[in-house]
Amino acid sequence: MDGAGGRGVSVSVEKGAENSEVHLDGQAAGLLAREGETMNRIVMLVMFGMLLCLPIGAEAADYVIGEGDSLDIAVWGVKDLNVSVRVRPDGKITVPGLGEVVASGRTPSELQTLLARRMKELVKNPIVTVTVDEVTNNKVYIFGGGVKSSVYQLSQRTTLLQLLCIISEVKGADLNKAYLLRNGKKLKQGLHDMLVAGKTEDDLPLEPGDVLFMPVLLDKNIYVLGAVATPKAIEFREGMKVMEAILESGGFTKFADQNDITVRRKKGEQSLSFEVKAKRLFKSGDLSQNIELKAGDYIMVKETFF
Repeated sequence: MDGAGGRGVSVSVEKGAENSEVHLDGQAAGLLAREGETMNRIVMLVMFGMLLCLPIGAEAADYVIGEGDSLDIAVWGVKDLNVSVRVRPDGKITVPGLGEVVASGRTPSELQTLLARRMKELVKNPIVTVTVDEVTNNKVYIFGGGVKSSVYQLSQRTTLLQLLCIISEVKGADLNKAYLLRNGKKLKQGLHDMLVAGKTEDDLPLEPGDVLFMPVLLDKNIYVLGAVATPKAIEFREGMKVMEAILESGGFTKFADQNDITVRRKKGEQSLSFEVKAKRLFKSGDLSQNIELKAGDYIMVKETFF
């Protein structure tokens, strides 16, 4: 009995251990499954966040091969025709069995189609692959007195607005006269509304070889003259208005004719003049009298003796 009882206890313990082991394995499996679901959710959230961070506004377009690019050309099953070449300054490459081929200005898929068509003289039903191994035709050039001249490498699709955000200092540039040049033509002139006023619908994708011209802002001041306490030049700020500039100049003198204020502005070859009647602003709240200023404006406050 004792032996049998001992064996019975032994068996019971072993079964209990097995049951416990199975129970623990089930718990572990459930825990791992839940952890797996959590990790999947995290991965999906990270991928979604990465998609949100991708540049927007630029339409997807195939890369266009340019001078200096390095290409790998492979013909399936014909190793003798495989070659790595660099596009010469004249835009051509040399391909075994074909000689010189113009590569610059074509997308990789266009070059593939061209090479496959020409190689039919050498190979039956050739399957050609063109891979851009090294990109050098991806530069945008920035110059002008308003910014430091530089060359920007397009490592990803980039828009004009994104490039302007990368430029460290545009305060000294005349954004109204700035323009984007492509293939010798002005594609976009006047960047003030897009960068300062937020008109992002004017944004456009950049292409290799684009040139951004940023001229210097010749006059950065507002000039307040005449019957004010302290006639002076005030550094222009975006959104500055007439009364703000007059107040910064100490306000009107007791001889000022507050209904005889003139703002003079130079626009290209034109000279513009705007009348301001400050008393209408003070007495009847006519906000149209408090006009917005531009860099280089002259505010002239006339005197009255009555």
